[in-house]
Amino acid sequence: MIIFFIEVKDLPESWKDVFHRFNKKATSSRRAILEVFEEKGQHLSAEDVYEHLRAKKKKVGIATVYRNLDLLLRMGILRKVNFGDGREHYEMIRRAARFHHHLICTRCGQVVDCEEMTQEEEEFLQHLRKELEQRQGFVIHSYHIYFYGLCPRCR
Repeated sequence: MIIFFIEVKDLPESWKDVFHRFNKKATSSRRAILEVFEEKGQHLSAEDVYEHLRAKKKKVGIATVYRNLDLLLRMGILRKVNFGDGREHYEMIRRAARFHHHLICTRCGQVVDCEEMTQEEEEFLQHLRKELEQRQGFVIHSYHIYFYGLCPRCR
């Protein structure tokens, strides 16, 4: 017999399912971290999350933030992104949202989500994925593409 110890009353439906499936408790720390991502958006580092929680007077230590970010990553609620600035960043995975790429300014560090793609661009990426799968024998589940350059302000 499996007993679930899950606090799910305040969670959106998509989170409830994931916590339930992983048999994990939706602790106040985990809910607070997810609320930061809902409020502040994407591309937050562990330090960013910690500072937002401190500003909201939440009593969560930095080690707890790191542990919970790792858990939320393994649960598929968050995705890790790396912008080459020496820090790992996280963004919330939206089940309904399409996959996106990132444009990163090498001067100011601005990160722009590149969500709008033409049909030709999508076809190119699908063709590239299929070619790599065939040539390398991989089954590609996901991929990240980062474009580095200068934003309009820094140009």
